[in-house]
Amino acid sequence: MSLTKNPIAHMATILNSCCQFTPPCSTSTSRSYPARSRVSCSDTSMSSDNELRAKFMEFPYVSGPHRDLMVELVSSVENRVGSLLQPCTLPPGVQHFRNPTSTAQASLHIRSGVFSSQIDFMLGAWIHCKLPSGGALNITSLSAYLRPATDAPHFLMELIQNSPTSLVLILDLTPRKDLIAYPDYLKTYYEDPQLDKHRQRLQMLPEVSPYFSPSLYIRAVVSPTAIMVSIDVGTSESASIEGIIQDHISPIAKELLEFWLDTCACLEKSVGELEKVYLAERDGIIKNKTIEIDLVSSFPRLFGQEVANRVLNVLKGYYNA
Repeated sequence: MSLTKNPIAHMATILNSCCQFTPPCSTSTSRSYPARSRVSCSDTSMSSDNELRAKFMEFPYVSGPHRDLMVELVSSVENRVGSLLQPCTLPPGVQHFRNPTSTAQASLHIRSGVFSSQIDFMLGAWIHCKLPSGGALNITSLSAYLRPATDAPHFLMELIQNSPTSLVLILDLTPRKDLIAYPDYLKTYYEDPQLDKHRQRLQMLPEVSPYFSPSLYIRAVVSPTAIMVSIDVGTSESASIEGIIQDHISPIAKELLEFWLDTCACLEKSVGELEKVYLAERDGIIKNKTIEIDLVSSFPRLFGQEVANRVLNVLKGYYNA
């Protein structure tokens, strides 16, 4: 699915390190980047929009508490700001896709903001792939980008699990300004709301340890209050991944999302024209890096070149890459 980094970008970093697939036969890459409003449906699937959304909302390969959390987060965004979002217009073959051997599949759900909204787009995703060593890697994510009309942070959450006893959690309001050069920004969005308490709360659990992304780029993009943790219950009889998701991760994720909705997405804020240019340029750099560095390398390996080209060409339209 990060992505700010977006969820898919960080997915790609994990996928590259975990999944050593031999890519199917490649095809030439198309250089046509369709605009959001002009994406055509080239897939022969007759699935309706409702069926495709329902397939995305199934989050079919994760545990009950994990699924419940993702459904509640997506539903919270749509319930709060649904009137500010357009329907998902992704082609069926991009909303849900798999590789030729069905060892990897994914579902994407993107809703762009209406013209008057501060929201650029919301992206939800899940990826499931069977690992060559046995077992499977499951990644679920939700992110939301804001437009340059506001300088408020973006929202990002990813749950990355490749065993029944461990997972990685990435949860952050990713800053859009230099926190050293703009101390008031740090105070408004991170210090005053005491966002670091969420990370501190999680790291009190004995099963939780800091997670350091192998990508220095990703580590440079997140905020100083970002939750980047690895959770491993091992053979513990008193703790489970499902229990930690339900009792600890879920309350924190819901609280952080509510704060983002109240303070960033729904609070009207305008910036000057020069600042809009700065924000648009900064967001654009990050979006381009997401596509060029992460997805272009990992998606062909997972889904084959033909499927990867189809999906990436559509995503480039959303990310203006």
